[in-house]
Amino acid sequence: VSARGSGRGESTAKEIMDRGYDFQGVVRWFAERADVVLLFFDPDKPGTTGETLSILLHSLGGMDHKLLIVLNKADQFKKIHDFARAYGSLCWNLSKVIPRKDLPRIFTMCLPESDRLSTKGDKSTTSDEAALDQRALADLHQTRNDVLAEVMKAPQRRIDNVITHLHDSVHLLLMHATVAEDVRSRYSKRAWENRIQEMSSAIAGVGLAALGMHFSVPPQFTGGVIAATVVGVGGLRWFNSSKLKDVEEQLVSVEELSASFQRTHPREVSDADEFYASVWQRVRDPLRMSLWRTSLADFPAVKKSDVQQLQKILDEDIPRLRRLASPSHFGSKKEDL
Repeated sequence: VSARGSGRGESTAKEIMDRGYDFQGVVRWFAERADVVLLFFDPDKPGTTGETLSILLHSLGGMDHKLLIVLNKADQFKKIHDFARAYGSLCWNLSKVIPRKDLPRIFTMCLPESDRLSTKGDKSTTSDEAALDQRALADLHQTRNDVLAEVMKAPQRRIDNVITHLHDSVHLLLMHATVAEDVRSRYSKRAWENRIQEMSSAIAGVGLAALGMHFSVPPQFTGGVIAATVVGVGGLRWFNSSKLKDVEEQLVSVEELSASFQRTHPREVSDADEFYASVWQRVRDPLRMSLWRTSLADFPAVKKSDVQQLQKILDEDIPRLRRLASPSHFGSKKEDL
């Protein structure tokens, strides 16, 4: 599928053109079903459009395994510093939306030789200049052949892409469940503390009234204690309820969700794991939306057995699927079965 280019010229993320439909959603839909995704940049627009950066961040996130970034028409540069400026601009813009220390490989290639010569305006090129030009473009042509080879391997990558998609989906689900359970358990702990406080106040009031009746104190005292207990417990319950709403709003804030992520994934955070950081960026907003829509009081608990099952899929099932999909490299099917 060949998609039309993004918005023209310099722009920011707020200046994304209106196409009349959900362009990001359409790109995401096709990219999820494709085996190879090629993202082309031209020399005059090296990734400076807000729409392109938004597509990379929201539509192509988590698809690094099948995304090829191509700087095309590099033969149009007249001077080496023009190429360096465009390449540096592309790397700078990609670094804003790709949460990795090292950028992925950028395939720098040119048009096919026949197309390039047919579009070349200067027809006075001598045979010596043409030979020199061909030698200078040899690396660009080799890179173009590498890109074509990756495209031609798309059918062979289908199974690997499906397994990788499963691996990515399980990671998303596991992180979503782990962080959500941490938030829910903290809310549940606070709710139980409030209930214990209310029950303790009620028991204390009832006990004091019972002692008054046991020692035959004036009924006015006993009635006053009972009334004070009812009013006090009711007021405490209202106060705790309002405070619990504040706690819920705080727990589903971006800052507290990030704190929950750091608390549930301490090793990955301390190691500055780029993969988990990118997964968290994709999980955070949908998780926050899910917690907002469903009250934490009604949010279902995540069973430890479910988390263990997801971890088993990552540790055992997916590696076994990769071995079965590539038996010549990782062992025979008979041994894995």
